[in-house]
Amino acid sequence: MQVAFNRLSSVARVLSQNTITRNMSAVSVPPVHVSKPKPFVLYTAGTPNGRKVSVFLEELKAIYGEKVDYDVEKIDIGHNIQKEPWFIKLNPNGRIPVLVDHAREDFAVFETAAILLYLEQHYDPERKLGFDPVSQPDDYSEMLQWMFWAHGGVGPMQGQANHFNKFAPVDIPYAKDRYTLETKRLYGVMEIRLADRDYLAGPGRGVYSAADINVFPWIRAHQFTGIESLNEWPSLQTWLGRIEARKAVQDGLAIP
Repeated sequence: MQVAFNRLSSVARVLSQNTITRNMSAVSVPPVHVSKPKPFVLYTAGTPNGRKVSVFLEELKAIYGEKVDYDVEKIDIGHNIQKEPWFIKLNPNGRIPVLVDHAREDFAVFETAAILLYLEQHYDPERKLGFDPVSQPDDYSEMLQWMFWAHGGVGPMQGQANHFNKFAPVDIPYAKDRYTLETKRLYGVMEIRLADRDYLAGPGRGVYSAADINVFPWIRAHQFTGIESLNEWPSLQTWLGRIEARKAVQDGLAIP
């Protein structure tokens, strides 16, 4: 009797499993879509330096599409996230932005001018935002000159003006005047260059390039620095408006 009961139980289990299997096969299971990682990750914040890179990437996206698409990781610099050990591994200097290139073994690039030149070298084969160092050596040199000038001048001087005008715990009039006046002097240098040109580097009236993108976000932030108007530098003011009107620039300024 027990043997017969066991056999019946076994048959019932098999029938039950077959029924479950048939029912499951009849259910339409939606496919699982795993999003493909974008080529880059940009670690950034809403500062002039951060926006140099997002603007450049948006310009490249407008030309080359998804080949230069990117994910954004917003870094809260107010809480010193950029000083945490994981970030220091990407940039020992502990500053934003940092670009990580998945297509090149997660190669990390820091310093804004270096990031722009890296992208120009590897991801702008048509040289839409730069110049060929072999076939256009003089134009390429001009671009580098203006990039290095801005990287060593406008950014640091205007950054110090911002610090002493907005954030210093002690009011130091000499420091405020020193860095604000130096920022204005540097604006004057650009005014000289742009007096008969549309852009900083390139033949004729110039060609929109990394040289312009590298300094544009700092000039755009002039009011934050305490320089209310660019009327003193009309050519610079026109240059700023010309670049700001570009759709890719507006898209880049909205990041992060």
